[in-house]
Amino acid sequence: MSTIKNYLSLVKFSHTIFAMPFALIGFFLATQHSSFSIQHLVVVFILVLICMITARSAAMAFNRYLDRSFDAKNPRTAIREIPKGIISANSALRFVILSSVIFILSTFFINQICFYLSPVALFVILFYSYTKRFTFLCHLVLGLGLSLAPIGAYLAVTGKFDVLPVLFSFAVIFWVSGFDIIYALQDIDFDQSQNLYSIPSTVGKIKALRVSELLHLLSAACVIAAGVHGNFHWIYWIGIAVFTGMLVYQHSIVKPNDLSKVNIAFMTANGIASVVFAVFVIADLFIY
Repeated sequence: MSTIKNYLSLVKFSHTIFAMPFALIGFFLATQHSSFSIQHLVVVFILVLICMITARSAAMAFNRYLDRSFDAKNPRTAIREIPKGIISANSALRFVILSSVIFILSTFFINQICFYLSPVALFVILFYSYTKRFTFLCHLVLGLGLSLAPIGAYLAVTGKFDVLPVLFSFAVIFWVSGFDIIYALQDIDFDQSQNLYSIPSTVGKIKALRVSELLHLLSAACVIAAGVHGNFHWIYWIGIAVFTGMLVYQHSIVKPNDLSKVNIAFMTANGIASVVFAVFVIADLFIY
């Protein structure tokens, strides 16, 4: 049991709360345009959940594996499982491989397009771990990885692309990139000392927060555009109010000279934003 707990901690399983709600939006949005039976949709739903969990687990475990030497030097991350010796580097790598294999196998049982695109998705989410070594745009790559959730779930049901899930995916890119910049403020000194790239370590705290605000403004614009394009109703717009309200809230509590509430902004505000927004979007789909 403790081993399972250690691996859940390694991949920060609680952070699934960020992308999973948008995957559910993509899935239930697709069911509105599907003629499949309930039984088939239940099977696809389970496979989508497996894909989400294994893809994210592979990405996080690979990030921990690749960054283990940096994590050991950083006081904030030295307590993580690999630096502390709770999980060996080789065990983490085996976990990455196992998760990746399960992810690809799961897509095989969904449909051809998901299976064919699975290596591309896997490449994107694993490649992110390298980006901090050569570009400050690493935050956008992370956002791109998580943005595959609504598109992937939509493809799992319909087997085709559509504008609406793409708009939600763009919302995720800008949203995740924005809050990852806020999170990276904690490591600005360490990143600079190790020649690691991030927007905070490149432009400083004040400008980094401005960039984050711009990205979150773009995210809000995308969910508004999705609402207009999808002809959603008042329930959806309540969800947007909560989502944008949480974006505003996290920027109100994080200041360049006071990072004490970064974790509240990162986990609490964004967790509420994604879950509540998904609930209202899905409710709108089923009620109208």
